[in-house]
Amino acid sequence: MRRHGRIRTGWAAGTALALALVTGCEGLGGDGSSSPGGGAEAPAAGHAVSPLKNPDGTEPGLAPVTGDGPEAKARALIDGLRTKGRGPKTGYDRDEFGYAWMDTADGVPLARNGCDTRNDLLKRDGQGVRFRSGSDCVVIAMTLDDPYTGTSIEWRKQKASEVQIDHVVPLSYSWQMGSSRWAESKREQLANDPLNLLPVEGRANSAKGDSGPASWLPPDKSIRCAYAVRFAQVAVKYELAITAPDKRTLLTQCGG
Repeated sequence: MRRHGRIRTGWAAGTALALALVTGCEGLGGDGSSSPGGGAEAPAAGHAVSPLKNPDGTEPGLAPVTGDGPEAKARALIDGLRTKGRGPKTGYDRDEFGYAWMDTADGVPLARNGCDTRNDLLKRDGQGVRFRSGSDCVVIAMTLDDPYTGTSIEWRKQKASEVQIDHVVPLSYSWQMGSSRWAESKREQLANDPLNLLPVEGRANSAKGDSGPASWLPPDKSIRCAYAVRFAQVAVKYELAITAPDKRTLLTQCGG
């Protein structure tokens, strides 16, 4: 059973942590929005969904993948991944993937809906979501069941960095594995694709950085096969190779 410790952030205003963008894992910066009083409340997002039942990433969260049948499907997916060595990071810049959280990336669900990618993800995964007064887009408060740590986070926008949006396949990792040669439009797609994005605890995301699975896995062991599936789903969709150690690590998480 996953633990659900309660992390209280409070309502007091605080200065949002300045987060480096070079890893491709973005923080949630403030936008000068007003206090939560008077904000509308959205319906709960519901329970997390298994990545095997959520191939386009539009459903919330990342539910564990368990059982012989699901784990076999997970291994089959991972087995199909190509491997190669990780190339140099030369020339990498976050701007090569478009400006952060653009709503105009082609070929991704939720794009061009008038709401930026960051807020789309908060609405997707948050429960008890509250919006800025007069808005049905800007999220100012929610409860997040963090898939990486197994904790429940009471998030408020004044403490924005306590929840960050993780690129499951980090952008700089993709750069080293071949996205440096893609058209910019494809890189923008990867950076804003909900399949590759998860709101998670900020400290866990910072610890991950641009690591592949061989170097970093979610602290909550019960979610590691699901994480492996999601990593593989992104690699398959974008025809990305991964390193051989990363592939072995992914297989191990699902009983391989």
